[in-house]
Amino acid sequence: MLSHLTAWLETRWVTPAYSGWVLLGITLFFLGAATNTMAGWLYVISGATIALMSIASMLPQRVLRHLTVRRLSPRPVAAGEPLVMTLQVHNAASQPQTLLQLEDAIPPALGQRPQGAVAAIAAQSYYTWQYSLPTQQRGIYVWNHIRLRTAAPLGLFWCSRLSSAKAKAVVYPAILPLERCPLMDAAGDTIGSPTVAATATSAIGNDGLTRALRPYRWGDPTRLIHWRTSARYGELRVRELETATSRRSLIVGLDLASDWHLECFEQAVTAAASLYCYGERRGLDVQFWSAATGLLQSRLSILTALAGIQPDASARRPLPQQSLLWLTARPDSPLSGQSLALVFQPEVSEFQAGQKTIGLTGDLQRQLES
Repeated sequence: MLSHLTAWLETRWVTPAYSGWVLLGITLFFLGAATNTMAGWLYVISGATIALMSIASMLPQRVLRHLTVRRLSPRPVAAGEPLVMTLQVHNAASQPQTLLQLEDAIPPALGQRPQGAVAAIAAQSYYTWQYSLPTQQRGIYVWNHIRLRTAAPLGLFWCSRLSSAKAKAVVYPAILPLERCPLMDAAGDTIGSPTVAATATSAIGNDGLTRALRPYRWGDPTRLIHWRTSARYGELRVRELETATSRRSLIVGLDLASDWHLECFEQAVTAAASLYCYGERRGLDVQFWSAATGLLQSRLSILTALAGIQPDASARRPLPQQSLLWLTARPDSPLSGQSLALVFQPEVSEFQAGQKTIGLTGDLQRQLES
């Protein structure tokens, strides 16, 4: 109870330090002695110490009044990487401020509050405080304020104030370096995409689809030679024509409405981020879908959505019609076409047609690669 009272006094006014309590006791002793003995010199000592304590209680408040804090936006990181926070404390006063303590009010999920000490901040200048936090859990974390504390210059009274320093840090789920994933390689739809090539099979009747002209190389078909341009440049020029190649399309979907085991859901989120990045490396047209986010395609939007996504039984949205790699906790999920399911459960079951079970006991990367 006493600690809460002193903390409340410190943030709204001041609270005595150890030396302040000692001086307060001495002052009361001299004041009591002066009352009993009526000795003038005791009244003088009591008055002097009372004046000193009054000045000492006001000075720390004046120090903090001239300080402002600005927090730089942190760079997003993946779970397991250190999160670097940078703050700048500005001294707007015309004289230096000394002997400060900084305490950042970080989200509880990131551990204990970091503290820093500042010897001095020159007049009209900045002090930069940087620290790193270990991250074990994905998420979107919000900072609101930082605590400034000082007993300067006499050290008799502590004063602390909360300074607004808002920021948002994004911790992406861990991305596993998958070397192969047979389930993802087997799923997907083939879609057409245009490309430019100079081939004889595409040359017939494609005069209107010429995309570029290049110098003739040995072995090029003579019917691809553009004679008018060749006569202008004095060398043979060949047409490059547009042909169609195939590219596979796949959607990584996360089932939010399942009855998820908490650790299984975290595995599913990690798997979704890893599978998306794996498909991107393999040149697939890969997207992400969930009932809460809808269809996402860019890497930044997908990883940010996965950083803050949570199970939501109330989320309802029709499934996409394209092929899905469906991450779910239900083994009876209805899928069609080239869609496949990854079922996340505490216990591993045997592989079934169209689905595979991922368990908690095994290594997630090894299970995805098998």
